[in-house]
Amino acid sequence: MSSLLVRPGERKADGNVLEVTPETAGWKYVGFKLHKLAAGETAEAETGDREVCLVLVTGEANVWAGEVRFDSIGGRKSVFEGKKPYSVYVPAGSRYTVEALGDVEPAVCSAPGRGDLPPRLIGPDDVGYEERGKDGNKRHVYNILPETEPADSLLVVEVITPAGNWSSYPPHKHDTDALPTESSLEETYYHRVNPSQGFAFQRVYTDDRSIDETMTVHDGDVVMVPKGYHPVGAPHGYDLYYLNVMAGPRLVWHFKNDPEHEWIVQK
Repeated sequence: MSSLLVRPGERKADGNVLEVTPETAGWKYVGFKLHKLAAGETAEAETGDREVCLVLVTGEANVWAGEVRFDSIGGRKSVFEGKKPYSVYVPAGSRYTVEALGDVEPAVCSAPGRGDLPPRLIGPDDVGYEERGKDGNKRHVYNILPETEPADSLLVVEVITPAGNWSSYPPHKHDTDALPTESSLEETYYHRVNPSQGFAFQRVYTDDRSIDETMTVHDGDVVMVPKGYHPVGAPHGYDLYYLNVMAGPRLVWHFKNDPEHEWIVQK
């Protein structure tokens, strides 16, 4: 199996089924984990020196962020419903608790933080929507925590790629601190597939091909992108969702297309 592909494992006592840390990934910034909770179960942790965006991928929960409580948020049955998510921003130096009100899947997206921002609810009305691409390159983007919103180093976005379309395409990268042309950001892709028995493909490669891996991703997999270009393809018959977490030394997303494929967006 690819060293960049992380598959869900056995459910732990706190509901955790998948986790990527800077230590396990061999990088500096991005952390990601996913819990699967049943009614009445909780997931909780100290944020330490990291800021956190809790994304309710599916389900409904009560969420505490420090001393602030948000009751009965979420409720999405599936990421393919066409509904925007509920999320909660939790600053560094705080504590969070997610209490499930039914089956719920909270994603914990994290990156280094200073701890000088307040906790806040990011409701559907706070999430920007845009449709990108045309022809076989269409995707629907939900900007949960874009660079225009308060955070220290964390960027979070959901993307739906309809069956038969490509995404993160033409291949682009953001691994060099060369603003305004390009920013340096690590990234994780948490994938869901509909119907769930399907699959998709993701390639991660660099100009010098020191990294060049093409992975078959299934429902619930994570792909780590430490650097390089990272296009995604959804086969006919299977819609693809992914939750992106990005972070780096600067809170800005500027990408560079692979020059060999730049013509695709210039025609």
